[in-house]
Amino acid sequence: MKKLILALAGASMALSSTVAYAETQKEKGEARLAKMLEGREAGEPRNCISTPIQDRLQIINQTAVVYDAGKTIYVARPDRPEDLDDRDIFVFKRFGSQLCRQDVIRTVDRSSGFPTGFVFLSDFVPYTKKD
Repeated sequence: MKKLILALAGASMALSSTVAYAETQKEKGEARLAKMLEGREAGEPRNCISTPIQDRLQIINQTAVVYDAGKTIYVARPDRPEDLDDRDIFVFKRFGSQLCRQDVIRTVDRSSGFPTGFVFLSDFVPYTKKD
């Protein structure tokens, strides 16, 4: 009985530290996004955006996907933001030069090359610098 109680206590501590780590990552992601959006004004959400330059796409841990188009940045929050990890690489299967909310985005671990899941984005909200 004593071993069972110790095992349950250990599992409880491990789980609480994992939850605390996830909350910390989420808070850091939200803070990073807030800093990027400073001095910008939100526009009407769009289903698709033109993305001619792939290296302007950023993943913000457990928060959002951001595309920097210069004066305007586009923010898409996935249905499950906890699936976003900046250590992953996005693999797109799309048709044309636009990225759309219904496109399937597969994630791959940057180190191992193994698939880690899928991401489904919401609408892209443009944030434009105020003049």
